Amino acid sequence: MAEPSLQHRLKEMIVRVLMLEGVTPEDIADDSALFGAGLGLDSVDALELAIHVEEEFSVKMPDDAGTRKAFASVNALADFITAARAAASPGGQ
Repeated sequence: MAEPSLQHRLKEMIVRVLMLEGVTPEDIADDSALFGAGLGLDSVDALELAIHVEEEFSVKMPDDAGTRKAFASVNALADFITAARAAASPGGQ
């Protein structure tokens, strides 16, 4: 059985960590906004997610506007994690 995509793992984490009742990972579109009119998350949710992203994916979330960009959507967060891992690996840029 294939390993779940990074996007699916992120969706599962969002639902689990934020205890989103009535929401499944399948309900969250990869490119939908996580904040505001999208999933409706707020700054407290962002902090909670940032902590879990750092723990589960071994990356460091930036303490600047980069965090807002990374949390724009599931795809943006997956791209951030992929780039952060590549930069941290031997030979990474």
